[in-house]
Amino acid sequence: MTIAASPNRARLLVEFAALFVSVPLLMTATFGMYPLFPVIIGLAGLSCILLHITPGWEWKMLRAGPVLGEWRIILLYVLATLATCLAVVFINIPERFLEIPLNRTALWVMIMVLYPLVSAYPQEIIFRSLFFERYGVLFPNAWVGIIVNGAAFGFGHLFYENWITIAMTGCGGTIMAWAYLRNRSVLLAWVLHSLAGQIIFTVGLGIYFYHGAVGSAP
Repeated sequence: MTIAASPNRARLLVEFAALFVSVPLLMTATFGMYPLFPVIIGLAGLSCILLHITPGWEWKMLRAGPVLGEWRIILLYVLATLATCLAVVFINIPERFLEIPLNRTALWVMIMVLYPLVSAYPQEIIFRSLFFERYGVLFPNAWVGIIVNGAAFGFGHLFYENWITIAMTGCGGTIMAWAYLRNRSVLLAWVLHSLAGQIIFTVGLGIYFYHGAVGSAP
């Protein structure tokens, strides 16, 4: 398991700070003034441009596997995510358990279909592919990169302004970073991310992961 190398360390540091520190802070300061998903897709587009000018990177890497061969990782991740989400729901908001699939079924189906495409995959381009393929040289080894990636992923959700969202995304991001670096598999990280989001919105934790989440943590 290795991380990528790229030239011009000082420039990369500036880019990294802008994308993974300044942008989350700006989004937090202006949250609610804009639609979220176009911003995510726009940042993913910018990430693709930066990846395109990164030495050694190729477009085919955005569809790199394996996925099915890592079914054990997927299964363990799903079980751990489900257990965590159920615990958080029943401790903090038991009245919201299965609220969306039972009471707003059409919305739930839309989330199940669209979340992987318009949220999870663009975020994986930003937080896994761009993070490691362009900025991996900034870290002394892969494990430091994985830990920083998890922290950056949690910090990237700062605009929701509640510790549950930040803690869950930080932990999940760390696991997705590790899974990505196993085989440089964007698709594997995307599957994990998609399943986590689908579980979150199914069991009732969606209140912490949408526009109305700001300040809602107990």
